[in-house]
Amino acid sequence: MKIACFSTKPYDEQFLSAASEKFEHEFVFLEHRLDASTVVLAEGCDAVCAFVNDTLDASVLQRISEIGIGLLAMRCAGVNNVDLDAAAKFGVRVVRVPRYSPYAVAEHTIGLILTLNRKIHKAYNRVRENNFSIDGFLGFDLHGRTFGVIGTGAIGRTLAGIVGGFGCRVLMYDPYPNDEAKQLGEYVDLDRLLAESDLVSLQCPLTPDTYHLIDAERLSKMKRGAMLVNTSRGGLVDTSAAIEGLKSGQLGGFALDVYEEESGVFFEDLSQQVMQDDVLSRLMTFPNVLITSHQAFFTREALETIADTTLQSIDAFSRDDELVNEVVATPS
Repeated sequence: MKIACFSTKPYDEQFLSAASEKFEHEFVFLEHRLDASTVVLAEGCDAVCAFVNDTLDASVLQRISEIGIGLLAMRCAGVNNVDLDAAAKFGVRVVRVPRYSPYAVAEHTIGLILTLNRKIHKAYNRVRENNFSIDGFLGFDLHGRTFGVIGTGAIGRTLAGIVGGFGCRVLMYDPYPNDEAKQLGEYVDLDRLLAESDLVSLQCPLTPDTYHLIDAERLSKMKRGAMLVNTSRGGLVDTSAAIEGLKSGQLGGFALDVYEEESGVFFEDLSQQVMQDDVLSRLMTFPNVLITSHQAFFTREALETIADTTLQSIDAFSRDDELVNEVVATPS
């Protein structure tokens, strides 16, 4: 099969090419993000491979179907940018990578917390200028703090285990509790988690029900001065509300690897351009905000798994085998 791979970076090409050596499939690597204006580049291919910030609405999926493509392979876990109802309507099957490395995301979450709390990023820059003062770097012990985990899938459970090792009391919220997580902390309702936690980490998928899960109302229910961390999907947090929380001191710190309007910004080098996103620009002015560019997944192990799983799904489709990683619209 010939696969049009959109939003390709050098590392995508490296790992997908290595994985494809085990299969008789050919990738066409495209730097362009997939949208209505670029879908034409997939003509002549048998499948499309896309990523988190590609546009996969009804118009794009209809065009994919019209040019004879029956498979959309998402090289990520989340499919919130895919109109699954439209995919079903136009006969485009959708597969994803449900699990790559929960350790990658959980460990990056810890890195963000430690960096923001202990001002490691500021210390690094200060020392490079021969300034060895530690004024302004005061942090707090994680040991003994209450840590709230929202979402107890593989990543959330991994994170709960790590922070438990730091000596944190772990509270968890998930509408679908599981037995494994119960060994790592206490399930509570969301309001209690927000009220009692010194740190809150979002590890849940973005769905219509979780969009702006953390909004002005929920921020007001958090313990004053608590830290919020988001390494899941940007749309879980109302960024404007978070800014107001930071200004008032209700939110003591905000560490994020994802942003609700990240498409066209994250993964790109904009260092020679004027930032056009005023909300993101304002967010970056706060001394108690730390932003990374959707890199929590970015480990060798994760990229190898993503590439292998993607190729296995494509190969299964080419042989009319069962698509074990297929995702379909939930009946309304």
